[in-house]
Amino acid sequence: MNKELESMIMSASDLPTIPVVATKVMQLIESESASAEELAKVVASDPAVAARVLKISNSSFYGCQRQIQTLSHAIMVLGFSTLKSLVVAASVKQVYKPYGLTEKMLWEHSFGAGLAARVIANNTRLVNEEEAFLGGLFHDIGKIILNSLDNQQFQVVVQKCYNEGMSFLEAEELVFSYNHAEVGGLVIKKWNFPAILMQAVLKHHSFDFAEDEDTYQVRLTCVVGLANLFCHKLGIGVREPDDELLLHETVPARLLNLDEARIEALLENITVAYDQDKSFFS
Repeated sequence: MNKELESMIMSASDLPTIPVVATKVMQLIESESASAEELAKVVASDPAVAARVLKISNSSFYGCQRQIQTLSHAIMVLGFSTLKSLVVAASVKQVYKPYGLTEKMLWEHSFGAGLAARVIANNTRLVNEEEAFLGGLFHDIGKIILNSLDNQQFQVVVQKCYNEGMSFLEAEELVFSYNHAEVGGLVIKKWNFPAILMQAVLKHHSFDFAEDEDTYQVRLTCVVGLANLFCHKLGIGVREPDDELLLHETVPARLLNLDEARIEALLENITVAYDQDKSFFS
């Protein structure tokens, strides 16, 4: 990892931060002594987050048969782990302001990848669904950080992609000398999320694993990386769909042993899920 970049990110005082409510919820859940009432009280302290949690919990994404009307009910029905990912998702949306076209597309791509990662995890049972969701949600957080730290240079990156046909990674390396995956991994570390999530964000393009890499870490990173590629294939939060992308031939699909038929089934499921639930996340 780039030590100079790590020092810059860790010491930066003007980085966007995870809102207090998400931090408190994570701390409460990790303490293992939290009650549904305590968690509901913390979430309710931020009305915007509370409203979004209730909205998302009633989406088909979570498959509840009855309408959820209170935070306590949402917590009891969905469970603490799901609540954590919902609160993080509801809170993290605030990081994507100011809400111009760039931020709008980055948010759509991020939640689309979170949804796709959760669908992949649910269908394959290879990794935990909520970890997959958070990995997908955060995979491109480095882009929004770069955009907020140096908007002008970030727009140069965007223009190089659109006008010169460069990949985002190539353009970032040229303009910044580092890329959004590196930045994202370090921000996840700074926000005190688990190391396994940091590594999934850091390696979701490179899939640069050590020979003795933990098997679960490899699977989670590949699920996150594949979710990103599904979004590119479908045109979620990107300029246009990548019709030429052969998903079953990609590195993460091969490492996860997903053949063309399985990939096609997942693609269909993700398309349906995204079309049904995108309004809940907007």
